[in-house]
Amino acid sequence: MNLRVWCQTDVGLRRENNQDFVLYDESLRVYVVADGMGGHRGGEVASRMAAETSIEVARKALTESGSRRLHPRMLMTQIYEEASKRIYDSSQEPSTDLAGMGTTLVVAFLLDKTLYIGNVGDSRAYLFSDQKLWQITEDHSLLNEQLRAGLIQEKDIVRFTGKNVITRSVGFEREVQVDVIERELRSGEMVLMCSDGLSGLVSDERIAEICRTQKPQDIVSICVNEAKKNGGDDNVSVMLLYAEPQSN
Repeated sequence: MNLRVWCQTDVGLRRENNQDFVLYDESLRVYVVADGMGGHRGGEVASRMAAETSIEVARKALTESGSRRLHPRMLMTQIYEEASKRIYDSSQEPSTDLAGMGTTLVVAFLLDKTLYIGNVGDSRAYLFSDQKLWQITEDHSLLNEQLRAGLIQEKDIVRFTGKNVITRSVGFEREVQVDVIERELRSGEMVLMCSDGLSGLVSDERIAEICRTQKPQDIVSICVNEAKKNGGDDNVSVMLLYAEPQSN
């Protein structure tokens, strides 16, 4: 399967620095979006560390597995465990301004035709298939927990004051539990990964419309510009994976 990728990260219009980090390795077929938090520079450090650790752990696992069958779910667990340990340990070092740092982390890994997606936090992965868009990750956020518990309704989201509070992150504690989603990726489908700088400012309906009406190579930049047009309150990062149809 020929998987094409486009990505972009932007500081937005209101922030001084960019705490998002995007990274991918096409030879490994590993793709990462992270949105850091914590102090003046903690978020930048955490997101970069998580992304680079993801690639490093994947490369080591894929090299060591050799001809043996790799267990992708185990790989995802290793990625998140190692990233969380490294970030947490760095935050505990004396005389640093990194205390309390952490990051969201979405990692996609394609093995043969099966896509594995790991998720912690409120960055997202969407699947676009048959002209429809589905959110395939679940937000680990106070807002989502309140919605699931029935304490608030969709109409209350606009007035909800804890929109930016996440309930699970990589590195805030030394250990973290990762959600892993597994799905066969079909020709012509797209997976859009993003930080909440996009999903918080651009509706799912609008993202779906962009995916339906634009060329794959243009979708990322259009999404980023749409978030900025809607205020650009946060850093915004978008990565698009496209399972390019094979010519006969």
